[in-house]
Amino acid sequence: MPNSLRAWKETLIDLGVMGLVPEQLPKACSLASNSQAVPLQTENISGSAPVVQRKAGTKKNGSEIEVNIWKAPTDQIKNPSPQSIKECLNLDALNECICRCEACPLGAGRIKFVFGEGSQNARMMFIGEGPGSDEDILGRPFVGRAGALLDKMIVALKMARSDVYIANIVKCRPPDNRTPHATESQTCLRYLERQMELIKPVVLVGLGATPLRELIGIPSGITKIRGTWQAARVGDMEIPYMPTFHPAYLLRNYTKEARQAVWEDLQAAQKRAYELAT
Repeated sequence: MPNSLRAWKETLIDLGVMGLVPEQLPKACSLASNSQAVPLQTENISGSAPVVQRKAGTKKNGSEIEVNIWKAPTDQIKNPSPQSIKECLNLDALNECICRCEACPLGAGRIKFVFGEGSQNARMMFIGEGPGSDEDILGRPFVGRAGALLDKMIVALKMARSDVYIANIVKCRPPDNRTPHATESQTCLRYLERQMELIKPVVLVGLGATPLRELIGIPSGITKIRGTWQAARVGDMEIPYMPTFHPAYLLRNYTKEARQAVWEDLQAAQKRAYELAT
């Protein structure tokens, strides 16, 4: 895909125009036109194969086909139980519990699990979509160009990256940096929610359309919603949620209007965090 078209596609995704309702993970994850099964992925970086079952199907003309059906692992290491997640009493324990997760297909294709980082007592928590290529290599959230811009925004608030907490909806990189499918997001959301329960942030800042969809349940995109207070319900907590543009969107649309909009959103979030914390 030409760079210009790729940039336009990514812009539409950030705006929520594309991928408003991501397709559910199909049972038939891949289908070969020559009646041969095509594996989802032959192996991950450590060499362990994902769990794949083969099942016969039938074309409209009656000929048989084979499809691969991805099946989530059932062991506690690759698919931690809700009870084991709940029993994690700090972030280090939670990271150790979930860092080998392969409960959705993204796990088998990652280089590194991107847990999140920052203050365990952060008043402000930033939530993005998912790791990109730089994050997948380093195992840290927001370390590429978008991350550098986010760091500048945090510094402009007279804060440091270590004062806030930064995480994503999914903790493994989607192929080609695509938007996570709803099934992938919902599978991984239990980890993010436990992080929130442990950190107890006063305010959440959602970066882009995906956190807005998954945490708030609004699939209509970010443009009309940004800058308006929402509420994220996590366990017995209700956390004020400020939706704003993703830094990657600003890099592609570095206009005065877009920068001003995000700056106003972040200032409002910071003010609310200090008001509620005192």
